[in-house]
Amino acid sequence: MTSTVMADNMTSTTDLPPLPAYEVVVAPDLISWFPDFYLSIIAPTLAYWVVSIFFHIIDTYDFFPQYRLHTPAEISQRNKVTRYEVLRDVIFQQIIQGVMAGVLGMTDPPQYMGMEEYDVAVWATRVRLAQRALPALLGVLGLNAATISKNMAVSHPLLAGALSGGHYPFLTSELAGPDGIPVPAFATWELIVAKAIYHLIIPAIQFFVGVTVLDTWQYFLHRLMHQNKWLYNTFHARHHRLYVPYAYGALYNHPVEGFLLDTAGAGLAYKVAFMTPRQGMVFWVMSSIKTVDDHCGYALPWDPLQHITSNNAAYHDIHHQNWGIKTNFAQPFFTFWDRLLGTMWHGDTTLKYERSRTKAEEKEALESETKKASTKAQ
Repeated sequence: MTSTVMADNMTSTTDLPPLPAYEVVVAPDLISWFPDFYLSIIAPTLAYWVVSIFFHIIDTYDFFPQYRLHTPAEISQRNKVTRYEVLRDVIFQQIIQGVMAGVLGMTDPPQYMGMEEYDVAVWATRVRLAQRALPALLGVLGLNAATISKNMAVSHPLLAGALSGGHYPFLTSELAGPDGIPVPAFATWELIVAKAIYHLIIPAIQFFVGVTVLDTWQYFLHRLMHQNKWLYNTFHARHHRLYVPYAYGALYNHPVEGFLLDTAGAGLAYKVAFMTPRQGMVFWVMSSIKTVDDHCGYALPWDPLQHITSNNAAYHDIHHQNWGIKTNFAQPFFTFWDRLLGTMWHGDTTLKYERSRTKAEEKEALESETKKASTKAQ
């Protein structure tokens, strides 16, 4: 669909620059041969498994034993669920996520393009209007904006224009057409600020809101599932059968919990933040990668996700231990709710982890000896 709109020149009777015309078209797919609708469904799952396989290879070949949070013996001895069961339940959870993403995709309007220049001009107009408050602000400080502006008019004309309330009579451009009528124009700095607001600040705010909503949703629901025995025993206990988390077990949950905690939470965050479909796709991919990384079982010094925020694999692993299960509820991005509400683990964990390793290794050694004895007896 294409539509051309001549912008209503609501500024024609003022000294504000006119807004440009724009032509709206449906944005092409990110991948020409693959619709964005289906990409939004499979991208989070694909990201989940790419990162999971990476950590699984590290696990299998024991490439970085010095950065392990747990030994292979702990994985085999302490976990109460098989890898097959984990794989099966994760795939089922991702089917639910895919259905939800499809529903959201069908309810979202098409994503359009073509208004970018117009929207930037709208923000530049707001920047220009905001400058009209400067003389009054300077007056409060006892400064005469008109005098300062006049003195700087030759040496610093743009600064002088801003201090005078956003008046730039020397900035003009010509309207397209045979007449070429000169009209007010924006200063370069105004357009730079407007582009920064439109392309960087607004999306950053949207992602901040999305992350905050998702973290808030997951913290309180997660904590409730620990405080309510019925909710814990019926739903959340399944996830805690992984005392030693590993990457692809990140979404090992009861289906009801998986839907409420992860799928519904991410969908709600997307809607509340008013993200575009493509922003939502990026947000869901980020969330998937982060939750995998939080369960990877490694404290890797070169993993940026483990240093951007203190909510990382080492932090969340404490929650999976018997002695830390009532702490560190925050996930997947930040830890502010744990800090504010006093549920963050404090204290040294070295001896506790060492005790778990020793017990697992002793149990594995005993099982190995028992198998050898049984084989000899046969």
